[in-house]
Amino acid sequence: EEALYLARLVAELLPAEPEPKGLLALMLYCQARSPARRAADGAFVPLNEQDIQLWSQGMIAEAEHLLTAASASGQFGRFQAEAAIQSVHVMGRLSGETQSGALIALYDLLSTQCPTIGVLVAHAAAYGEVQGPATGIALLDQIDAIQAQSYQAYWSCRAHLLQRAGQDAHAAYDRAIGLSSDPAVRAYLQQKQHSTSGGTC
Repeated sequence: EEALYLARLVAELLPAEPEPKGLLALMLYCQARSPARRAADGAFVPLNEQDIQLWSQGMIAEAEHLLTAASASGQFGRFQAEAAIQSVHVMGRLSGETQSGALIALYDLLSTQCPTIGVLVAHAAAYGEVQGPATGIALLDQIDAIQAQSYQAYWSCRAHLLQRAGQDAHAAYDRAIGLSSDPAVRAYLQQKQHSTSGGTC
């Protein structure tokens, strides 16, 4: 809540700057979905399974307005790209149809602007969903192995894509589970791992 307040304050203090608006929009998209990230028993709920009725429509509308206002500047930076990606995901769930081409284009742009391991893993995940798991796995293989070895999201993504590809995902799941600090996420991954049999879904 404090971070959201500070982001809002910066956006108000710098009304002509697009990136503070992009950052605030990004945070609003994330905060809007917060009530749906956990089930009543505390279990982790991934984005594609969340109850959209629990999302804050007010926050989403504000985020969309901010993103539109930021894009009018003609200066498209990292936070706007990240917020636009969130918009595609959110609007995809709300409409039932994700704009896959836009998602890939945004991740291509973001991975060029800000090639952090988090962005590169998300980039691979997006390609894996749109173009198939083999494409996503190939992109994961290009990420620096030293950086990847202790990055939980890398192993979670790799396990998911391997499982979808019908390959043995148990070792990747073991690594992802071992690196997870959230008990609910660990339990979710363990459930996914147990759903495999002989490396297939």
